[in-house]
Amino acid sequence: MIRRVVSASTIGTALEWYDFMLFGTASALVFNRVFFADADPVAGTLASFATFAVGFFARPIGGLLFGHLGDRYGRKWVLVATLTIMAISSCLIGVVPDYRTIGILAPILLVVLRIAQGLGAGAEYAGGSLMAAEHAPEGKRGLYAAIPPTGNALGVILAALVFTPFTWLPEEEFLAWGWRIPFLVSILILPVGLYIRRRVDETPAFTNDVEQGHRHRVPFLALMRSHPRQVILSVLASVGPNVATYVPSVYALSYITGNVGLAAWIATVGVLIANVVKLVTLPLSGALSDRFGRRKVFISGALLCALLAFPFFWLLDSGLSILVWLAMLLVLTVSNDLMLGSQAALLAEQFDSSVRFTGVAFSREFAAAVAGGTLPFIAAALTAATHGTWAISLVMIGMSLVAAVAAFFLKEGSGRALWGRGADSVDRVERVG
Repeated sequence: MIRRVVSASTIGTALEWYDFMLFGTASALVFNRVFFADADPVAGTLASFATFAVGFFARPIGGLLFGHLGDRYGRKWVLVATLTIMAISSCLIGVVPDYRTIGILAPILLVVLRIAQGLGAGAEYAGGSLMAAEHAPEGKRGLYAAIPPTGNALGVILAALVFTPFTWLPEEEFLAWGWRIPFLVSILILPVGLYIRRRVDETPAFTNDVEQGHRHRVPFLALMRSHPRQVILSVLASVGPNVATYVPSVYALSYITGNVGLAAWIATVGVLIANVVKLVTLPLSGALSDRFGRRKVFISGALLCALLAFPFFWLLDSGLSILVWLAMLLVLTVSNDLMLGSQAALLAEQFDSSVRFTGVAFSREFAAAVAGGTLPFIAAALTAATHGTWAISLVMIGMSLVAAVAAFFLKEGSGRALWGRGADSVDRVERVG
């Protein structure tokens, strides 16, 4: 069952990140010229990244909505619903007419579908990791909880493999129809994901809550009454992975092509290389968290991200493909995966099972809305205002240090059960931690 759970969780996360990275890549390379064609280049880029950010602002809402359903009615069927929403909304993005065809309605439809993406994604990643964590055997929770996030890498790899060949088309054909095909491919993943997820059992933690009558009418209110400290710290810690994800994988694509003057394929190949390595580094990070503790592994990744904030852009500015790829590998893979791989179990261990889905989803997605969704826009604005990257590097350092400090004050939960009323209460966490 644990293998089935991990497979089901991973494929859903892969679809989520296929969709989200397609949108991020298209935001950097396409949307400013297709949906904001009348704007000047800088304004068009900012508008495109603002549309990218809209999906992140929908994610906390999706986290609350589907987290509520997951804590009230079960993890399994929520993940079936989110998978369906993600696939359909992404497919529809591929058929939205451009600005020259339907005018202002084009960006409006794009924003509406982006919001739908965000609602589904708001519970997908958190729910997948949570399913694996609650099914995992003791002593290997970090490892198993870190495997679904490899769906992140698989989705990005798939997005890069599908999207990159279309960037080789003549520019006119690429902007007219080439970029749309990767979005349409989303619908092909849906039947496979639904088949696998329907065959997964509900988690022991939720089943135990049902049997014991430990469910809340409004899980979010119960969460804020019983775990306010954990929520705040989890949100702040979750800022770190967003910094190490969206600066190199979204903003850097625009920076490499627009500021450094390199071809778009160099940027997408760099993202592809970094995510291939993630297939190893994410489970390794989870295993390290089983051995050395979640917080130590997470904090090391956050501090490394802070140290790399200036060198990252120095390597990009070199204009050498190999150094561009090294920059992405160091930030997007090494520092990021130390955080992501340990975060999957770390957040699950902060909350009682009756509010865990809501707690994990809201914490991750509120941070994603505040940090991840706005960073490409902020980075583009700061670079244009300062004519350099020193300002965004300072922002990266500050946010990474905030994440490290917050993780330090979270409770270490490795080695304890995740279900059973006494096993996962806050008092129990504090005694073990």
